[in-house]
Amino acid sequence: METQQQFEKVMEECRALFVKKLHDYGAAWRILRPSSLTDQIYIKANRIRSIETKGVSFIDEGIRPEFIGIVNYAIIGLIQLEKGYSEKPDDMTKDEAIAAYDKHAQKTLQLMLRKNHDYDEAWRGMRISSYTDLILMKVFRTKQIEQLDGNTLVSEGVDANYMDMLNYAVFGLIKLTFGEDNAEA
Repeated sequence: METQQQFEKVMEECRALFVKKLHDYGAAWRILRPSSLTDQIYIKANRIRSIETKGVSFIDEGIRPEFIGIVNYAIIGLIQLEKGYSEKPDDMTKDEAIAAYDKHAQKTLQLMLRKNHDYDEAWRGMRISSYTDLILMKVFRTKQIEQLDGNTLVSEGVDANYMDMLNYAVFGLIKLTFGEDNAEA
């Protein structure tokens, strides 16, 4: 299975959870400001790192659900950056939320394919723990950009960082799903 198909396969799982939560809670996330979403991603990545470091978790969930959470929060962050946050969660229908999710997932896939071409799938030689560290680094970069109100001198914006975090989380999910060193499945 090629990288694109693996990406799409793990994104199906992430999207399915997003849709189920959208059913249960509606688009309650619409009230979250991007900085709150950055903090949610931080919590997920920090928990992954804690499990990786300690080798055990007291909550009966591994790192896989946390990577899925990072993917979904990153996409929600991209939606919020595009549309702005709302004072009430009922300003977006289920169909509009799913369409926005799909748009940003597709845009991020295209970015990954371009980078994957240029970097020649170097991510496959990395450890899952490196994705965790890179996500955390991107979180701290994003917090700095948010503190600067986006007024950076040479850096990409918050959206680019969310897309990178999403892609690193997908790489982790691909390795967890298809095997650490298995490019074919």
